[in-house]
Amino acid sequence: MNAILAPSIVPLELILPDEPLLMMGAGPVPIPHRVAYANSIVINHLGETMNKVIAQVKDMGRYVFQTTSSHVMGVAGPGSAAMEMAVCNLVRPGARVLSVCNGYFSNRMAEMARRVGGQVTLVDIANNESADLQLIEQYFNSAHYDVLTIVQGETSNTVCNKDLQQIAKMAKSHGCLVVVDAVCTLSTMPLEMDRWQIDAVITGGQKGLSSIPGVSLLAFSNDAWTRIEGREDTLAHWCLDAKLADKFWNQNSYHYTAPVSGILALHEALRLVCEETLAQRFQRHRQCSEALQESIEEMGLHLLVPPRARLNSVIGITIPDKVSADAVRAYMSKVHKVEISGSFGLNILRIGQMGEQSRAHHLFRTLHAFGTSMQACGARLDLPAGMARLETRLSERSATLAV
Repeated sequence: MNAILAPSIVPLELILPDEPLLMMGAGPVPIPHRVAYANSIVINHLGETMNKVIAQVKDMGRYVFQTTSSHVMGVAGPGSAAMEMAVCNLVRPGARVLSVCNGYFSNRMAEMARRVGGQVTLVDIANNESADLQLIEQYFNSAHYDVLTIVQGETSNTVCNKDLQQIAKMAKSHGCLVVVDAVCTLSTMPLEMDRWQIDAVITGGQKGLSSIPGVSLLAFSNDAWTRIEGREDTLAHWCLDAKLADKFWNQNSYHYTAPVSGILALHEALRLVCEETLAQRFQRHRQCSEALQESIEEMGLHLLVPPRARLNSVIGITIPDKVSADAVRAYMSKVHKVEISGSFGLNILRIGQMGEQSRAHHLFRTLHAFGTSMQACGARLDLPAGMARLETRLSERSATLAV
């Protein structure tokens, strides 16, 4: 039998672009130097140093989630893994689940609930609108639900559920646990887990926190943990079993080999959030996003979602007829070394405003690259007017911060 020969592999430096791409899409986002450095370190995943790191990650996580819960934990996987951990631990077979669906990712939570045996009722929110409190309350007045799943921001179509606080409190008043996907919103806009009576909050590292992809964070409330501890059945998901994960995150014990480099990166990302403070971070994100939104509209383009339901952390831009969104993205990447996102079946482009994306120098470079690429692909717009509006709005922001 002939031996299998080693393949001839091109070195990584010949695959990557000749200069780094500026990541301005729906994630991942640019990461600070401190985060990148931390991600280059490997330590013992069960040693005393790791225990200290984990303790600080949990403390900082509690601040970012705005919770006093002791059940903050990381997940070795994308935000969807954290999402699945929340769902599979809180949704028993036969549990009644109400899933508020604004788009792709909120439907993903509903699908996860189905796969673990939940009896799922969908509330489809059409026309790029926020979930309406009165509509959701009608469902609770007509039936009992064990778990509510809802997104704060729907990354796929840039809709924000702005009544989340009232919806969560209403669901809790009906004895329902509330699971919130905050993957693209945590640390970019207010979310107060305890005060809003939310039972599980999910986020990814690679968006608002400006950490690396592949290591995520979630928090369970005390009510949620009581339900988890009360389960007598054995979960089908071994890696995502929250009681097993608790051994590592709260008992200095072994679950599986933790992604130590990723946790160190997450530590530094959270430290930078705490250093900036949530209040200042929210203000920076809002002002930068609104400046970019106004500048895009000043060029003569339209945003997908009306202001009453619009998400600030990901901006959806409607592409004119006969202009290819894919061609615009390709041109931006090749010529300007800036990458933005397409979408899931919609003729839009998405520009992220999460974490390090919300910096003035990134906004100027991205808007110029976007405008010239749109023109190169056949769109008619007023790029100078858009750039001027961006400069005016960001100058106003700088003056405000200087006061």
